[in-house]
Amino acid sequence: MNISDSERIAAILEKIGYKPASKINEADLVVTNMCSVRQSAVNRVYGLAQKLEELKAKNPKLKTILTGCVLNKNKIKLKSHFDFVFGIKDIVNLPRILNKKLKLKNTDYLSIKPVCSNKFIASIPIMTGCNNFCTYCVVPYIRGKEISRPAEEIIQEIKDLAKDGYKEIWLLGQNVNSYKNNKINFPKLLEMADKIPADFWIRFTSSHPKDFSEELIQVMAKGKKITPYLNLPVQAGDNEILKKMNRSYTALQYKSLVKKIRKKIPGISLSTDIIVGFPGETKKQFENSIKLFKEVKYDMAYISEYSPRPNTAALKMKDDVHIKEKIERKRILNEVLKETALEHNKKYIGKTVEALIDSKKENNIFIGKTREYKTIRIDSDKNLLGRFVKAEVTDASSWGLKGKLI
Repeated sequence: MNISDSERIAAILEKIGYKPASKINEADLVVTNMCSVRQSAVNRVYGLAQKLEELKAKNPKLKTILTGCVLNKNKIKLKSHFDFVFGIKDIVNLPRILNKKLKLKNTDYLSIKPVCSNKFIASIPIMTGCNNFCTYCVVPYIRGKEISRPAEEIIQEIKDLAKDGYKEIWLLGQNVNSYKNNKINFPKLLEMADKIPADFWIRFTSSHPKDFSEELIQVMAKGKKITPYLNLPVQAGDNEILKKMNRSYTALQYKSLVKKIRKKIPGISLSTDIIVGFPGETKKQFENSIKLFKEVKYDMAYISEYSPRPNTAALKMKDDVHIKEKIERKRILNEVLKETALEHNKKYIGKTVEALIDSKKENNIFIGKTREYKTIRIDSDKNLLGRFVKAEVTDASSWGLKGKLI
């Protein structure tokens, strides 16, 4: 979502005459797009603020802006380091702030046409905000309640991107499967996108298990453009911790949902998000997360150590798991993940896969993603960038595949 927001910021800046600088010390304007979901991201902004102070000493004309997901606490602290500090929804005011004459037609920042940072892959926010109030999460306090964009606006944006040659389109939201605009819910929106007559893939993130309906599973199973990849955050494998997190499901309900999805969509690649060291999480409760990882057998997982976030309900809980223990728990889950990911990836050896090539390394090495969102490396003398290709998988590791062009 932050990348997508940055693309909209870039679009506004280009309209008022700014061009990207090759290096930060050559810039006349630095716009920082902040994320407050994890403390590590917040810390990076404070580190950057110090660097900007040094740059300003050398270039007094330098203007600095902080936007994105900025908590009030950080707004107050960082105001002395930046010329302007405001939330992402106010980027429509950039021309006025920078004394440039441009009146934007859209006052909703999500309706601003972005300048895509990738030539082949594009992201479309279909909604913003969240109504779930998970006790560890700061999103509802920064982005507010859920607001879904008009379906016709989203579909038109997809059509425009497909016409411009984009091969992979991501539908984004803090909770995409709770999307609803008038009578159109997320499964219906996916169906509409799937019927657009063009050659591209559809992916989406992120989903909440409690809103993952039978209708959505059916649409995914039938869709021609909808890829067999799903990020389904579990956050914890213990029921007591899930309840403390306000996640609205049990570990058993989550596993039952996974079983249902895999039955309807055989071969689907599944990733998850999980937090280790949540306040009060005992070693025995953590063992339930290990057990869940071994049972579900994920293809990929994004594992985070819990960090207290301002305004959240979990802030009032005692952060009683030592950082060394959090790091160790993350390591343990990563070891389980390495085994299950390798087990999944080995099944592709000798099979033909379709992949979108989106980058090139040295010595004619091309990197892409399969329909299942597996990273694949292909050696070729041909220019494969931006193309759908078919390859035979010759080797596999935990984190990717190697193939030869067919």
